[in-house]
Amino acid sequence: MKRISLTLVLTAYSAAAFAADSNMGKRFFFQQCSLCHSAEVGDNGGAQGPSLNGVYGRAAASDSSFSYSRALKESRLVFDSATLDHFLSSPTTVVPGTAMVIAVPSAEDRGNLIAYFKEVKDGSFKAATESPRGPAPNQPLPSDAPKGSPDWKLDRPGRQHRIDIAKLPPPFATSSSRYMPKIVPKPKTAALLVPSGFKVNVFTSDLVAPRTMTVAPNGDIFVAETNSGRIKVMRPTADGARALSIDEYAKGLVGPFGIQFYPGGPNPHWLYVAELNRVVRYAYKVGDSRATEIPEIVVPQLYPSDSGGHRTRDIAFSPQGDLMYISVGSATNVAEDMSKKTVIEAKAWEREHGTGAAWDRETNRAVVMVYQLRNGMASDGKIFAAGIRNCAGLTSQPDTGDIWCTTNERDALGEGLVPDYSARVIKGGFYGWPWYYLGDHEDPRLKNERPDLAGRVLMPDILYEPHSAPLNMLFYSAKKGTSAFPKEYDGDAFVAFHGSWNRAQRTGQKVVRVRMKDGRPTGEYDDFLVGFIVDADSVWGRPVGLAVAGDGSLLVSEDGNNVIYRVSYAHESARSH
Repeated sequence: MKRISLTLVLTAYSAAAFAADSNMGKRFFFQQCSLCHSAEVGDNGGAQGPSLNGVYGRAAASDSSFSYSRALKESRLVFDSATLDHFLSSPTTVVPGTAMVIAVPSAEDRGNLIAYFKEVKDGSFKAATESPRGPAPNQPLPSDAPKGSPDWKLDRPGRQHRIDIAKLPPPFATSSSRYMPKIVPKPKTAALLVPSGFKVNVFTSDLVAPRTMTVAPNGDIFVAETNSGRIKVMRPTADGARALSIDEYAKGLVGPFGIQFYPGGPNPHWLYVAELNRVVRYAYKVGDSRATEIPEIVVPQLYPSDSGGHRTRDIAFSPQGDLMYISVGSATNVAEDMSKKTVIEAKAWEREHGTGAAWDRETNRAVVMVYQLRNGMASDGKIFAAGIRNCAGLTSQPDTGDIWCTTNERDALGEGLVPDYSARVIKGGFYGWPWYYLGDHEDPRLKNERPDLAGRVLMPDILYEPHSAPLNMLFYSAKKGTSAFPKEYDGDAFVAFHGSWNRAQRTGQKVVRVRMKDGRPTGEYDDFLVGFIVDADSVWGRPVGLAVAGDGSLLVSEDGNNVIYRVSYAHESARSH
C-alpha cells in the first residue's frame, strides 16, 4: 500500500489546532477512548486496543506489544498532527480494514485530543486532575497477584470449572493488571486439543478477522468480518471439511457483528445485520452468495449518538418471529462519568426507561433492546433488560425459546473479580451494572448511590473465570450429520472465550462446554477446545464465533490469525475404517 498523501489535510488542519486544550483532550479521552486504550502510565485504561502513550510522532502499528491489523501495518502512516487529525476523522476511510472504526467527527475534539497525545509521553503529561490509579500496560505481575500455576497451563479437554461465589475475593484484594496478549503465528509444535473421538482441522484461513457466524438452510456459512465491514459467504466442500468457495455477500457496513436469517425455518426471506449503531436487512433467497439489493434500514439508531465504548451488537429473534432483540454494551467500564441522581430522580428516570436503566451517554447502553416486528420491520424499541455491562453474545435457546446474554463483566476490581457470565434475560430484569454485581455485591466505586436497587439484582445462570472475555454462546442441537456430536452433547452449550487482558495470570483463549440439565446450567463448565496459548505473553488464536455446520461439526472463528476451525466427531463406524 502506498503512503497516503496528506497535502490537502495539512491545509485543512485549521487554526483551531493552535487553540487546542490538552486538558479538554484528556477529558475527552477518558470519556470516549479509555475503555479500549490507555494513554498515560497508570491511567488504568483499557487494553483491547494498543497503548497510546507516545503515539504522537511514531509510526503506525509500531508498538511491539500489540498485534495490529494488516491494513494499519501496511499504511506507512506517521502520526503527526495532520495525520492524526485525518485518521481520527474517519479511520476506515484513511485505512480500509483497520480495526479502529470509531471516528472523532468534531474538529475541536480532535484538536484537543491531539494536543493531549502530543504532551503524553513517558508519563510527562501534567494536568489539573489526577488520572485514575492502575498499572501501566504489560507491566511485571503485581506482587499481590495470586500465586500458583497460571490457569492456562492446567487447561485440558474435560477439565471442570465451577465458580463459587462464597470464595470470591473482596474488591481490591489485589491490584488490577493490564496484560494484553501478543498475537503470534502458530508455533510449529503447537496443537489444539479436544476430547477423545473429536478432531480439529482448518476450515479456512482466507478471511480478515472473522467474528460471528450463522448457517443458511442450504449449509452456506455467513460470517461477519467486523473490522473490514463485510459479510462473507462460505460454501463447504462435499465432505464439509473445508470452505470450497468464499464470496463477498455485502460490504460497506460499519462494524457488523450480529447476523441472523428471518424468518426461521427452511425458507428465510431476509438476512438481518446488526451494525455499530443500526440494524439493516438484505433480501435473501436460499443459495444467494451476493446481496441482490441494497439493504433496508430496520432500526436507524440504537442509541442517541456514537459515544464509544463496547462495539459489538448482537441480534436474536423470538421463536414466533414477532420480536427482535438487540444487545448494546456500555460506553464505559463502570459509568465513571455518569452524573449523580438522587434515588427519587433515578426512580423517575426508571419509570420511563426501566429498572436499573443508566443515563447520560449510557442511555440505552448496557441493555438488551426489544422491538416489535410487523412484516419484519421494527417499531420503536424499548429496554427489555438492563444492567448488562456488555452482552457480547445474544443467543436464543432452541428448546425453550429463552434469550441468553453472554456477558463481559467490569474491570479493575482485582485479579479475581468480577466473574463473566451467561444469563437468561428476563423481561424487565436488572443484572446489576454499574452499581452492583452478582446480586447485592455493591461496586465500591459507586457506593451508596443506588440503595433502592439492593435485592432487585438478578443472578446469572452460569459464572466464568473472571476476565475470560466470553463472546459467543451456542446451544448444540444437531440431531444428525456425519460429524454430529454424541447424544450427551444435545442441549449443552458451547462458549468461546476470547481471553484475558485485565488479569496477571492469563485465562481464556479456548472454547468451553456448559453442562445443562433440563435446559438449565448445572453450574459447571468444561474445557473443550484448548491450546491457543503459547506462554504468559503470547497466544496464536482468540476464539470469537461459533456455528454448527450442516454435517453437525462445530465451527470456531478466531480473529487473531484469521482462521476458522472445524471440530468434528468420528463415529465408531467411521473410526473403524
